[in-house]
Amino acid sequence: MALPEEPAARHRAVAGRFTDLVRGTADWSSPAPVTDWTALDVVEHLVAWLPAFVAGGSDRQWTPGPPARQDPLGAWQAQADGVQGLLDDPAAAASPFNHPRLPPQDLGTAITRFYTADVFMHSWDLARATAQDDGLDAETCAQMLAGMLLMEDSMRSSGQYGPAHPVAPDAPPAARLMAFVGRDPAWAPPVA
Repeated sequence: MALPEEPAARHRAVAGRFTDLVRGTADWSSPAPVTDWTALDVVEHLVAWLPAFVAGGSDRQWTPGPPARQDPLGAWQAQADGVQGLLDDPAAAASPFNHPRLPPQDLGTAITRFYTADVFMHSWDLARATAQDDGLDAETCAQMLAGMLLMEDSMRSSGQYGPAHPVAPDAPPAARLMAFVGRDPAWAPPVA
């Protein structure tokens, strides 16, 4: 069953799963599937880029948590709660988001398209890094991949995605999505 479409409900589901993964992480130095990243880097990435993105297109904000390097769970929880607060507020979610590099849209849509999708995909990274369940909703993976295929050239040229990893055309949707964004779907942490 695919994730909810409505921004607040979708974020609640995706961020809730990521919160469970953060809480289940015992070793923040575990290597992650992203080259040169650890489990901690996955959380730090998600906490680091969103505030500037939101500020670049709106006047909305939330109270930041501690630095992720000091308290990954505290940093993540503050951001998850802050974003959820914006999305749960109909006026905030519907407020204009006018980022110089994007077409005008409402804040809820921007958060869903760029941030909630990023949290969804990085859930796989954190789960793999920490030997937790990496199961992503298959229908959501298929929908996201279909949308990304339509803008592959612009995604690759952004420098934020590496080349696609080879994968069988009949691979499960999560494997195809992660391969598309440059991950090896068979990646596992090195054996100590």
